[in-house]
Amino acid sequence: MSFKLGLTGSIGMGKSTTAQMFVDLGCGLWDADAAVHRLYTNGGAAVAPMAAICPAAIQNGAVSRDHLREAIAADPSLLTRIEAIVHPLVAKDRADFVAMDASDILIFDIPILFETGGDAAMDAVVCVSIPPELQRDRVLARGTMSAAQFEQIRAKQMPNDDKVAKSDYIVVTDTLDHARAQVKKIVETIRGQLADA
Repeated sequence: MSFKLGLTGSIGMGKSTTAQMFVDLGCGLWDADAAVHRLYTNGGAAVAPMAAICPAAIQNGAVSRDHLREAIAADPSLLTRIEAIVHPLVAKDRADFVAMDASDILIFDIPILFETGGDAAMDAVVCVSIPPELQRDRVLARGTMSAAQFEQIRAKQMPNDDKVAKSDYIVVTDTLDHARAQVKKIVETIRGQLADA
């Protein structure tokens, strides 16, 4: 039986980089965003049901996130219907991963883990964290969004302090070496528990 470790953290905190550090130590990884991407691509399981409720969002046989955002902005009630399609498909994708991956520790990279109650299905949760000013600097340095867009996203996410308080482990991602050392310690701790079980 694999140990299920939820990995969460707000935008710009270094979650994807940290997830890769767990993979480098032999952990299996399921990425919620990647799962949605698979469902939305040409031939993905979400394409046909999404076409039925929002034909304008389908471009070249795939779900266009940009067109989807525009459709939701025009009709906010659409979001509930989209979630009713996507959430069960994502849950199935996750269950398939659990059934297929034999790693002793499985990492579940889920940005809104606490917001969706997904932490209840985990054996433990690790949260990546950095001070808010560093978070802001990192996100804006990517050049993919404005300060206003960043604040809008941050406002929708559970405050970092709340995520940290609810988590079993914290990884401070101020430097790669520091993060890597903390990830190694977490993996060693969990593997020690598994050996004793």
